[in-house]
Amino acid sequence: MTGEIQIQGHCDHRFAAVRETFAKNFEQGLEIGASFAAVLDGELVVDIWAGHADAALARPWDRDTIVNVFSTTKAMASTCTLMLVDRGALDLDAPVALYWPEFAQAGKQGVLVRHLLSHTAGLAGWQEPIAVEDLYDWERAVGLLAAQEPWWEPGTRSGYHGLTHGYLLGEVVRRVSGRSLGTFFREEVAEPLGADFHIGLPEEHEPRVGEMIPPPEPELGAGMEAPPDSIAARMAGNPPLLAGEANTRAWRAAEIPAANGQGNARSVARVAGALACGGTLEGVTLMRPGTLEKAIEEQCYGKDLVLGLPIRWGLGFGLTSKDLPVGPNPRAFFWGGWGGSVVVMDLDARLAFSYVMNKMSAAVMGDPRGLKLAVAAFQGLQ
Repeated sequence: MTGEIQIQGHCDHRFAAVRETFAKNFEQGLEIGASFAAVLDGELVVDIWAGHADAALARPWDRDTIVNVFSTTKAMASTCTLMLVDRGALDLDAPVALYWPEFAQAGKQGVLVRHLLSHTAGLAGWQEPIAVEDLYDWERAVGLLAAQEPWWEPGTRSGYHGLTHGYLLGEVVRRVSGRSLGTFFREEVAEPLGADFHIGLPEEHEPRVGEMIPPPEPELGAGMEAPPDSIAARMAGNPPLLAGEANTRAWRAAEIPAANGQGNARSVARVAGALACGGTLEGVTLMRPGTLEKAIEEQCYGKDLVLGLPIRWGLGFGLTSKDLPVGPNPRAFFWGGWGGSVVVMDLDARLAFSYVMNKMSAAVMGDPRGLKLAVAAFQGLQ
């Protein structure tokens, strides 16, 4: 018991600073409900949770509470895509149109698979105005992307593909594997690893889904100071998306592989733990070490056209850099989600950890709560 907040679960003594930091976030009024988990060298060394699953404080955050992690879902979509690369079914340097012929429209014949993964494809958003309901119509969402022109020369700059990333990778996965990305993830990643994470949530799990509590400015992109005609504004405002949409059955049931994954820190850390341990966890191999080495090769490094920050992109993940240092080691990679969730993997330390919460901040990628926990996690290695 820490104050009035009871931290549940277990925490290896080496990571006592994580538990203390987690408790302080609650004591300072920064949390409603949250979970944190870490896998070190294949072992679950931290698995803690606390608080409530709803704004009314009527439901406790339990061991099996899951919530929407927004763009932390991208780590799962990228993992699925890289698994097909690992199997030789997908070539990073092949044109996307080789697998998805309709994609060659509007001058996109030269867009490569690696451009989709590294947010350099020039398709950061939809050109045609769409409604939130269009996100639930897979064929419409991918059909519009196949038909439109890139917003910049592919491969030359990055511009965060906030929602389109999942549709682009998902359609490639579907064309190559014959399965939707959500199905591929469930059958090839979640079930083998025992990871309680879902892209397209079956209704049976609804009773244990926590409520997402919107930030003061709930619109996606609120606070992203950009001219209305900028790439950042065009990405963030089409469709206009309120955080509360994540609490609807329609959102949870759909497959939006860049943004609507439902899970908790433990489930995210299990998948990330496999990557941090060279691609294998507890006898389940997602990919070989060589494929992971490709994934953390720098693809683009500069001011992102959407995020406005210098991002060093690998294949589907942000890489540690002088601008965004992620821990002490050179082979660390990461991503985070709108509101605050985050996942970090470090191949040198064989460490992965994740933070998942329901009280959202206005941050598009990570916030101080997760940053403080990351610092504490790396302290545990010392």
